[in-house]
Amino acid sequence: MAGYSHVGLGTHDMEKTIWFYRDVLGFAIVAEQNATVAEGGIVRLVYFDVGEGGFIVFMQGTNVPQLPVDFDTGINGQLGVPPGMYHYAFKESSLEGLSARRDQLENAGVQVSDLVDHGYAQAIYVMDPNGLQLEFCWQVRHFGPQDLSQSSVVTVADPEPPRKP
Repeated sequence: MAGYSHVGLGTHDMEKTIWFYRDVLGFAIVAEQNATVAEGGIVRLVYFDVGEGGFIVFMQGTNVPQLPVDFDTGINGQLGVPPGMYHYAFKESSLEGLSARRDQLENAGVQVSDLVDHGYAQAIYVMDPNGLQLEFCWQVRHFGPQDLSQSSVVTVADPEPPRKP
């Protein structure tokens, strides 16, 4: 199923975002637009192909009167909830693929969580340069009726945002 997700960025975050999503994660930039805002300023949109028909789009406003210069790009802080409460999850096709993703992130100097066993999936967590938590997971089994009303105990993963080497 194709999908788009849009995230707004402050003026200093786009180059770090491009480095992280293109150079570290390997998500290709498939479109980039610069839209002139009628009230003033420009909004830059960068579209990354995240696979399986999905895209994540980051928008950066420059001199747009309606946008604060330094807003929290991590979503959760604006909502007053812990980091990672709202996050993006990406599927890996195998446990080996998940391990390779973890190695890729660590080799780029990005702090990544230990492997987390959710029962139905194995997952790792990382923060992007904008304070957005990302989950990469390998689904061990398909979801079933037992997944609709389960209870568990969890630990909140809270790694530091990635640092460019």
